[in-house]
Order: sequence, then C-alpha cells, then structure tokens
Amino acid sequence: MSHKPVGVGASFNFTAGTATTSTAFSVQSSILRVVAVGGAAHISVGSTPSATAADYYVPSGGTATLALTKASNRVAGITTGTTTIVDVPEGTQVPFGVGDYVTLSGSLHHNFTHAEVLSVDTSSGVNGFFQTRMIVNYNSSGIVTAFNSPDASVTASNKVSAFGSGAGTLYHQQVQITSQA
Repeated sequence: MSHKPVGVGASFNFTAGTATTSTAFSVQSSILRVVAVGGAAHISVGSTPSATAADYYVPSGGTATLALTKASNRVAGITTGTTTIVDVPEGTQVPFGVGDYVTLSGSLHHNFTHAEVLSVDTSSGVNGFFQTRMIVNYNSSGIVTAFNSPDASVTASNKVSAFGSGAGTLYHQQVQITSQA
C-alpha cells in the first residue's frame, strides 16, 4: 500500500497528561495519517477535539490512519454581519450541520478559517432556501466589499488533539491510500 500526500502536513508537540490541539485544517481527504515520535499519545480528531486517555492510542514511533469525513460546496453568495450568511448554489445543499466547523477559501475578501455552523435554513416554499443557506459564527461586519468570487468554496474543518503519556511530537498528514506500490 502506498500513500499519496494531500495538502500540507503539520506537527505539534505534546506533553504527558495534557491535551494539546493542532491548528485547524480543511478536510481534503478521507484519511488522516498520524505518527507519534518521542512519546506515545492518545489521539482525537474533530471540530473541537480534546484528547483524553480514553481516545485512540498511538505508541511512540507508531503510525495510524484515521478516517475523516469530507464535505464541501461552492459558495454562491455571502451576507456580512456579526454572523455571516453563506449561500450555496440552488439545486445543491449545505453539506454541514449545526455544530460543524467550516473554512471558506478562494474569495478575495470573505475568507475565514474554522468557524462554527450556527444554523442551516431548511425552509421551503416561496422564498424558501431548501438547505442552501447557513449561518456561520464569523463576524464579517467590517467587510464592505460585495461578494464576487466564483471560485470560493466552503469546506469541513477539523483539528487533531493529542494526550501524551510522555512528551513527544505528533505529525499529521492527509493522504490517499492506493493499492500495492
């Protein structure tokens, strides 16, 4: 089996008995490969993870491949304010639920990283949104430029947390797994 790297890999240090969490990353693959170096760690992956001794164990020098859930859509419009309204194209739907975290990229002025989805509009009928609109906990009220970014997209966003049984470094990289190399 061989791995094809997706995106940029990252690392962070962890200590014994404490949960340490990475910076956010956009989910681009369905697999996250982790390597614990210098110490064993319990690993948790999600929107706001905080690993404990009950989470997935990776021994010092060990590797693991963990599943991620990919979700994304193109952005058709933005309404700025103390929270941000994100519209996706008609005929599609917001692939996120309340409590998920998302990253918007590809826009000239409206990008944000790891913001919580507060609601998804499921109204139907005249002037309904049929799950094409969500409200995100991102204050965009200072942006006065109109949204005009046909290449903008919104993507699921996660973090990795490590709870060390000793001090060490956790390396993480999204990958695709191919058949025998």
